[in-house]
Amino acid sequence: MKVLSKPDLKDKIVVVTGGAGELCGCFSEALADCDAKVAILDLRKEAAEDIASKIIEKGGTAIGIEANVLELKSLINAEKILKKEFGLCNILINGAGGNHPKGTTSREFLTKDDLESEKEGIITFFDLEQEGIEFVFDLNFIGTLLPTQVFAKHMVEQDGGTIINISSMNAFTPLTKIPAYSGAKAAVSNFTQWLAVHFSKVNIRVNAIAPGFFLTQQNRSLLTNNDGSYTERAKRILDHTPIGRFGNPEELIGTLLWLVDEKASGFVNGVVIPVDGGFSAYSGV
Repeated sequence: MKVLSKPDLKDKIVVVTGGAGELCGCFSEALADCDAKVAILDLRKEAAEDIASKIIEKGGTAIGIEANVLELKSLINAEKILKKEFGLCNILINGAGGNHPKGTTSREFLTKDDLESEKEGIITFFDLEQEGIEFVFDLNFIGTLLPTQVFAKHMVEQDGGTIINISSMNAFTPLTKIPAYSGAKAAVSNFTQWLAVHFSKVNIRVNAIAPGFFLTQQNRSLLTNNDGSYTERAKRILDHTPIGRFGNPEELIGTLLWLVDEKASGFVNGVVIPVDGGFSAYSGV
């Protein structure tokens, strides 16, 4: 990956939660390419260390740290490791998140037949379990709130910093079948605006990126068939994406680097920026 226009992030210390994921791994590499020291936090320590190794092999500075964004003690421990190895966080990327089948309905629309026949394998809205809904909401919202509590506190002491949250197209208009994920990402967008105002007097900017549809390992089974062709859901997504294709992870980098660059976006605060090929602008007609 080649960063064409890059801010000078030398001596900046960046924390990326969910940093071993496909999109956030790309973020980590791009930030390291701008000379930042990058701490890749992920529940999967080995995967985080793999990304860090790739960065180091290219001459960058990075470390992989095991951390659970839903456990305060785990995050505090990660912060201690960060402080020992690199110092205090200047830039926080809250990238941990995702959906879960337990927060997903089988069909887009409920019919009486679904209830009356009690068809095997059909999950209606009434079948959704509290545990599944809570997991999805916690992973996305609480998994953004807790890392911010841990890593932003020292930003105040250092007279400022930058926080980038990861929202979604679901936050603008909920997609069918995934009420938990849609609601959680809407909460992330709202929290981004709230936090931007709350932190405005201590020189911490808070913004969010709302990716459109990117074909990754996490969603590949939902969007492609075994033969590699697109599923009906994928086709409908593309029909509603004016550019007519899925995004590439690298296409998020320009927005990310602009938002972390104080010289380029120092007056940008409390916004949620879609990077979606026009999906959020298209009404379907």
